[in-house]
Amino acid sequence: MTTVSVEVERPAGEVFAYATDPTKFHTWQDGVVSGSMESHGAPAVGDHCRTTRRIGGTQRPATSELVRLDPPRAWSVQGIDGPIRAHVDVDVQPLGAERARITISVDFDGRGVGKVLVPLIVRRQARAEMPKNIARLKQRVEAAPRS
Repeated sequence: MTTVSVEVERPAGEVFAYATDPTKFHTWQDGVVSGSMESHGAPAVGDHCRTTRRIGGTQRPATSELVRLDPPRAWSVQGIDGPIRAHVDVDVQPLGAERARITISVDFDGRGVGKVLVPLIVRRQARAEMPKNIARLKQRVEAAPRS
């Protein structure tokens, strides 16, 4: 498991909203091409999050199920298809009215060829990318127009 954390100079609600919006994943996550949430209205546990990533020169879609939702504090998804299935936990802790600490934890399960790729490549790549991703997230959230 890889866990990263950073303090952001924005209210917890703004940090949570940006970090858990799949349509914004491409702005701060390395390799993400697009993202969307399949829900009828406000997101709810059981809804599906679809993300397309650029991996090895090709675009690969992945579907995750929303398994925890407690805005503006907690959000978790679990991969449900493909050979590499991510488990992502996002926790946002308010640090007063205008600051928050966001912690993101990521781990993976492998199926088929993914059983080999997860320990050899995927976890190592996540450990290298996550500090850059969370720094980019901080930058984007702090630069976003105030809600």
